[in-house]
Amino acid sequence: MKGNEAIAHAAIRYGVDGYFGYPITPQSEVLETLEELRPWETTGMVVLQSESEVAAINMVYGGASTGKAVMTSSSSPGVSLMQEGISYIAAGQLPTLIINVMRGGPGLGTIQPSQSDYFQAVKGGGHGDYRLIVLAPASVQDMADYVGLGFDLAFKYRTPAMLLSDGIVGQMMEKVVLPPFRPRRTDAEIAKQCPWAVTGKRGRKERNVSTTLELESRTMEENNRRLQAVYDEIERNEVRFEQYMTDDADYLFVAFGCMSRICKKSIEQARSRGIKVGLLRPITLWPFPTGAIADLSKRVKGILVAEMNAGQMVEDVRLAAEGRTPVAHFGRNGGIVPNPGEVVESLVSQFSIKE
Repeated sequence: MKGNEAIAHAAIRYGVDGYFGYPITPQSEVLETLEELRPWETTGMVVLQSESEVAAINMVYGGASTGKAVMTSSSSPGVSLMQEGISYIAAGQLPTLIINVMRGGPGLGTIQPSQSDYFQAVKGGGHGDYRLIVLAPASVQDMADYVGLGFDLAFKYRTPAMLLSDGIVGQMMEKVVLPPFRPRRTDAEIAKQCPWAVTGKRGRKERNVSTTLELESRTMEENNRRLQAVYDEIERNEVRFEQYMTDDADYLFVAFGCMSRICKKSIEQARSRGIKVGLLRPITLWPFPTGAIADLSKRVKGILVAEMNAGQMVEDVRLAAEGRTPVAHFGRNGGIVPNPGEVVESLVSQFSIKE
């Protein structure tokens, strides 16, 4: 099935309570598949097409405040419209899952795949000092697996999580092993697991999640410090990455999502020419695998960051390398998908490799 379809199936099997979204290419199959599967008849899951992306994220805001497992999906321009709501959800410390199947930009751009929303997702595209847990799938299997992982991490740390995919992984078809069904939580289970959740019961003192406004500066600073403490804990415990053929590598590719797949073929081509290259694929774009890249930077001759953008993740790789080894960038823009040979030629050219 398609990556987008796998997300829909995985959401139902996870026991998601509600999906609120709006169609936009190249992620519309998420909503379309949910509508076709009609989970409201089998699991009770709410599936609602909102009137806009702004409405969708605010429906998610309301649903998450009750402790329910709710989610949305969109693509780049649509996620831009959600940024205010995402910031509110982060401020309210509400767990939820946001899917972004990236397309080329800026502006309305193209419906072709891209990776140019890295800054928006990893740096926090909305206002304020907040973070998202950001997972980067590279296969249809990842799309299915990371739905459950994203929700689990979101509830563990009471923070929104984002699955940052792209038009290639969303649209391509592969075999996939879907996760087992697990029942939706009962209201009693939610009340026990999420004591912070709004229930509307009489006589129960509940916090006001309809606004995250705080006019007292000292209190606002305390709120921020509490959030930063959570983010520090996430950085200590939840870094995920994959290493491929790095044991004997003289050079290193760093790539995420679809570009990591292209780079694996590039490695095959480079090694056939006698160039020893390995790959580090960040699975969590935040928290970023800074330590792993720092360790590899001590023993490789150079790092090439391959992205389908003008150079975004490369900034974090350069910070991780701290000048220990040269860091170069290869990128294509506007929905252009590079071939593996282009990546190899960029490596050879930028590091003046003698064959």
